[in-house]
Amino acid sequence: MIGSLARPAVHFGRRLFDLVLPPRCKKCGALVVEDDGLCAECWASVTFLGPPWCAGCGLPFEYEVGAGSLCGACMAVPPLFDVARSALAYDDASREMVLRFKHGGDETLSRLFARWMVLAGGDLLLEPVIIVPVPLHPWRRIRRRFNQSALLAADLARLTGLPTDPRSLVRVKRTPSQGGLGKKARTLNVRGAFAVRPDRRERIAGRRILLIDDVWTSGATAEACIRACRRAGAGPVSFLTLARVL
Repeated sequence: MIGSLARPAVHFGRRLFDLVLPPRCKKCGALVVEDDGLCAECWASVTFLGPPWCAGCGLPFEYEVGAGSLCGACMAVPPLFDVARSALAYDDASREMVLRFKHGGDETLSRLFARWMVLAGGDLLLEPVIIVPVPLHPWRRIRRRFNQSALLAADLARLTGLPTDPRSLVRVKRTPSQGGLGKKARTLNVRGAFAVRPDRRERIAGRRILLIDDVWTSGATAEACIRACRRAGAGPVSFLTLARVL
């Protein structure tokens, strides 16, 4: 009885809240029907990634080339990860929104981004994996106030019911920003920058890992994290990001 009486009150409160602070597009600020969404125009401008794509790294193909097909890069040099996927292309349409989350402190975007990553992750999120975010160095985390990859990992765990472990993989070396560096320089920059804490190695050993990051540029950071997980005895490591530079 109390529950049936409370529902209309909750609905009225929600309607009143929407009148005061109506839902707005997370990209342009236009009025929308529901929270944590995009308007039709912004939705159409974002390049979401999906099949047909490389079975290994998720690079989009222009046309269907057959199940299990690999791109030239994955055939030439097999990647360290088991499988990698990204939700959208990092381009002119998505850049401002991603940077507002990454550097602008808009933590509310994480819920929307995590939903997109669930769609892109597909089977990766159906396996018994541990969701592990790429860690920030403590000083950089203090400056940004939060680790955007850890926020995405937490929301992915909430949506999927999978466990997340934001504490085992740590950044042990403070490095300059990767911005403006080429692939080789990025690899050297993060060499030895990550490690699994000795007191938490048993949480990683033998387990399948799903590594989470916001933007995939060269893959150097992911490779350094994967090497650290493997040194701790991890099983296969897959990689899921919000956006990817194509």
